Amino acid sequence: MIERLQSPREAGTRFRELATAGETIGFVPTMGALHDGHLSLIRRAREENAIVAISIFVNPTQYDDPNDLANYPRPLGQDLKKAETAGADIAFLPEYDELYPDDYRYRVTESELSRELEGAHRAGHFDGVLTVVMKLLGIVQPDRAYFGEKDWQQLQLVRDMAAAFFLDLEIVSCPIVRESDGLAMSSRNARLDPAQRAIAPEFYRVLTSGRDESSMKQALENAGFEIDYVERRGDRVLGAVRLGKVRLIDNVKI
Repeated sequence: MIERLQSPREAGTRFRELATAGETIGFVPTMGALHDGHLSLIRRAREENAIVAISIFVNPTQYDDPNDLANYPRPLGQDLKKAETAGADIAFLPEYDELYPDDYRYRVTESELSRELEGAHRAGHFDGVLTVVMKLLGIVQPDRAYFGEKDWQQLQLVRDMAAAFFLDLEIVSCPIVRESDGLAMSSRNARLDPAQRAIAPEFYRVLTSGRDESSMKQALENAGFEIDYVERRGDRVLGAVRLGKVRLIDNVKI
């Protein structure tokens, strides 16, 4: 059965024991509501490490919309079963008061990339993301931490943060896992109604169409999406759109 740890002190002691014993630790931080995208990260970690740990923590400091936070699904029992089946050994399940004893007075802030794209539409989002990731990495002290490429901007920021603060670990990027119709897997997909779910795959199809940004935006609007952004950055096209109250993000390599 998967081992459960709750307090940061308890978790830190356990992970130090494993490291002292020479065990390599692969870590997958999540907010739960696990789908095949998360499970692919766990399986990758299983292939490359002696011990696989996950965290499940719905992090309130990265939300700018209280309703979005309140509506995030929390099927903990199902998540633990899925994680164990995929190969996880340990689940770290902290509570807010224990993970934020300072009540978020101290935080990690990045001053450039975090202000663009997602950051321009979600005030303070990446402060919350980087702060919680720094806390989790400090507690778990993994050899490798695994992040999906769907959250491309987050991946770049976490990788840069690890380098900037000389964190002794490898940040491993893993490919986007998609539904058969191309929609990037996300816990938010479950909140789409049937009509919205039928429209949603058009997001990926437009991003891979090779059109210019203006044409892609027009095509998405015509399909029924509200657009936050569609932009080319380096070898990627990144986008964020809304269907009703559900916000979707995706990116594709050019």
